[in-house]
Amino acid sequence: MSKVLDFVEKRSQNIEEKRQGFERILFRNILGTYTVLDNEGTIYPVKLIDVSRAGCMFEIPWNPKKDKRYEKEEEIKMRMYFSEKSFIPVLVKIKYSMEKIEGGGQAFMRYGCEFDKSLTSFKALESFIDFLYNFAEYSTIDTNENKTYFL
Repeated sequence: MSKVLDFVEKRSQNIEEKRQGFERILFRNILGTYTVLDNEGTIYPVKLIDVSRAGCMFEIPWNPKKDKRYEKEEEIKMRMYFSEKSFIPVLVKIKYSMEKIEGGGQAFMRYGCEFDKSLTSFKALESFIDFLYNFAEYSTIDTNENKTYFL
């Protein structure tokens, strides 16, 4: 029996994979994120894994003997930095958490969060997220087929 390929679904999957790959490069090399952990404003760096229109996923180093685990529905203040000193304040609600151990034995806690879209600052973040989706859909890969000559 032959399988019918749904081109619309396949295209959507390709765009999503491209978006996530672009995000990983962007988050690792350009965008820093920090979450405020206490009322005194202490900031703690996190590794941003994914951002979507609904929310984000991040992970932090984890030691179950001393680190606090965020509970489902708990709200956390985040700062998404786009330059050394300027950031967009974001409020997220924890939707799930999962402990993860990497090859070297380092433990991380990964959190999936939902954005509070009622904050006025979310409008700026929403534009950035729209850019990520549009970039994934319309960008192309440079395969070095064309030669560039400099005069």
